[in-house]
Amino acid sequence: MASSIHPTSIISSGVKIGENVSIGPFCVFEGEITVGDNTSFKSHCVVRGKVTIGEKNNFFSFCSIGEEPQDLTYKKEETEVIIGNNNTIREYVSIHRGTLKQDKVTKLGSHNLLMAKVHVGHDTTIGDNCVLVNSVNLAGHVHVGNKVIISGNCGVTQFVTIGEGVYVGASTTIDKDVPSFCTVIGNRAKLKGINIIGLRRAGFSKNDISELVTFIRSMEASPLSPRSFVDDTESIAEYEGNDIVQRLIEEVKESKAGIVPFSR
Repeated sequence: MASSIHPTSIISSGVKIGENVSIGPFCVFEGEITVGDNTSFKSHCVVRGKVTIGEKNNFFSFCSIGEEPQDLTYKKEETEVIIGNNNTIREYVSIHRGTLKQDKVTKLGSHNLLMAKVHVGHDTTIGDNCVLVNSVNLAGHVHVGNKVIISGNCGVTQFVTIGEGVYVGASTTIDKDVPSFCTVIGNRAKLKGINIIGLRRAGFSKNDISELVTFIRSMEASPLSPRSFVDDTESIAEYEGNDIVQRLIEEVKESKAGIVPFSR
């Protein structure tokens, strides 16, 4: 099917548009832009710079995609935004392109919902099947895993990693790494336990979830720091066959920012 472009929209010569793409009134597409099939843009969307958008994405009014990063060191270098498939991008969402400080790219995976006024800063990576609720702000260089839910009015500082299956409560400020399948809330964020609902939805066994809960409680009760706890072979020996626990252990070991503290 042919694409539909409203006559009030401005599309530069370098834009490549797939089949059955709908572009509403007063949109601006300027730069080296590729739009996949069956993607739609409501009115007043702006896509600028080097941007690759996959198939079946739905952009609502007043989105800003691919604009220059809010970074004082950026000097008009060619960096980009890459967006996967089947995403819903609601009103006033902004996704800024990358910088030379990392991989020169900001990435959004597939099957994500970004609600109104979400900001995705430069060099940020978001996985698949995530929900970012209204007014979530991700600073530059943030990594978000798959199946993450970040509730409304949350802020995440630079160079923080949020693991797979994490649930973040409303109005939380995160300045440390959050291990996979955990739940955090507060300003600053405190570790509140395990995202059991998310683990069940992901198909993990009752036994694996139970062992993860026990592991987290043991780490919390230990006089050792989380890093020292996971380095203690006696503390972790009984969990060698649990893939979820092993993933969490590796995330604690690899964390450069340190993980969020436990809620005491």
